[in-house]
Amino acid sequence: MTEQLTELATEAYVVGFPLVFDLEQVVRFTEEGIGSIPPTSYNSFGHARELAGPDDTFVSINNDTVYSIAQVDLGVGPVRLSVPAAGDRYFVLQFVDAWTNNFAYIGTRATGGDGGEFLLLPPDDDETPAAPDTSGLPAIRFPTRVATIVGRWAVDGADDLPAVHALQDALTLTPLHQTLVPPQGVPAVDGGQGEALDFFEKLRVWSQAFPPALRDRPALESYAPLGLVSPYTIAEQPEGVRQALAAGYALGKDALESALRTSGTLTDHWAVNLHVFDYNLDFFELGAIDAPEWKLHDPRTRYALRAAAALGGLWGNHAYEAAYIMTYEDADGEPLSGEHVYRLRLSPTPPVGAFWSLTMYDLPHYYLVANPIDRYSVGDRTRGLVYDDDGGLTITMSATRPTDEKAAANWLPAPTGRFRPILRLYLPGDEVLDGRYGIPAIERIG
Repeated sequence: MTEQLTELATEAYVVGFPLVFDLEQVVRFTEEGIGSIPPTSYNSFGHARELAGPDDTFVSINNDTVYSIAQVDLGVGPVRLSVPAAGDRYFVLQFVDAWTNNFAYIGTRATGGDGGEFLLLPPDDDETPAAPDTSGLPAIRFPTRVATIVGRWAVDGADDLPAVHALQDALTLTPLHQTLVPPQGVPAVDGGQGEALDFFEKLRVWSQAFPPALRDRPALESYAPLGLVSPYTIAEQPEGVRQALAAGYALGKDALESALRTSGTLTDHWAVNLHVFDYNLDFFELGAIDAPEWKLHDPRTRYALRAAAALGGLWGNHAYEAAYIMTYEDADGEPLSGEHVYRLRLSPTPPVGAFWSLTMYDLPHYYLVANPIDRYSVGDRTRGLVYDDDGGLTITMSATRPTDEKAAANWLPAPTGRFRPILRLYLPGDEVLDGRYGIPAIERIG
C-alpha cells in the first residue's frame, strides 16, 4: 500500500508542479517583484525599464525585450485592457492561466500594431457586463480567476528605451466595477512542514481554488488517497500518507529534472521541440491558434511536458509566436562547459518575421551569466558583429574573451561551469516550423 501511495504521489507531483510553480511566481511578483520589476499589485502592470541581466533571477529570462507583466485577478469582475499602438515594433501580450496554459495573445502577430481596447472576462461568466462603453470590444475569457499577462517589447539598444517606456506607461488595466474589496489573489498556505509537504499543501489548496480544465479533473480526483482533494490539511493526514508524499516528491522532482535535460527531438544535438507548450487543449481565446498541429493529446505526455515546460521556461510562448531551441551538449555529445571554447556557425542565419537571438544561461538555475562585457545574448540586432563572407555568422562561446579580433566581436560569454544556450526565433519562418531549417551542432575548438 505504501508503495502504491508513493507512486501516486510521484505522479501527483508531476501533474501539480505547473500550478504550484506558477502561482509561487505570481505571489512572488506581487510581494517581492521579479528581477528589476518591483512588487506590483493585482490588476496593474509592473514594468522592467532595462533589458534583463544576471540580477534578474527568473528561469530562462530573455535579453531581447523588456517585460511588462500583470497578475490579473478577475474576482473583481471584468477588466478593461488598454493597449497602445506599437506600429512596426514587435510586441506580444501573452495570457497564461494558473495551470500555465497559453490561452490568448495580443500583439504584432495576433492583432497587429494598432493597439486597442479589450475586455477580460472571468471564467464561467457568460453575461456581458451592462456597461455601454464595452459593447463591441474584443473579449478574452480567462480559464482561471487569476492569470498572468506577460508583455514583451522589442528594444533596439539603450537609445530606444524611452520610446518603449512610453508604450509601457500607456498599457493599463481598469476594473469595470469599482469596489472597496481588494482582489483575493492566491490563497495563503501555511508552511513549515518541509519542502515536500509544503508543496503538496499548496497543491491541495490551490487546485481547489483554481480548478483545471474538465478533462484534467479526474487526474486530481484520483489523488484523493493522498489527501489532495480533502478539506483537511496535509499536516492532518495519516503518517503513512505524509511519508508517501515526501518520497513521491523526491522521486517526482528527480524524474522531472532528468526529463528536462532529455526532452525534445535531438537534431544535431539541439533539442528541437516546437510543441513544448502545446498541452493546452481547451482554452483558445483571441490570438491563440486552435488547430490539430498545435495540440498534444496523450495525458501522460501532456502532463510530463507541461511540468518540464514550467521548470525550464515558465511563461514561454507557443512556437508560432516564438520558437525556443536549446542544447546541453556539443557536436561530440559532451556537456557544454566553460572549461572549453566552442564555435557555432549559422549559415544562413535563422529565417524569422521579427528577430532572433542566442542567449547564454548557467546551470542548474537557468539564469543569465555575468560577464565583463555585459553581453548576455547575440542576435541579428547585436551591434558590432562581424559576418562571414557568405552572410553567415560564427559565434564563439567561452568563459574567457577570445584573442582573435573577429571571434572577440562575436563572443557570447559563458560561465566557468556547465551552461545551456537557447536560440529564440521570434515569429519563426515556415522553414523553422516545418523542419527545413536546421541548427548545426556546436563545435568544441579549445
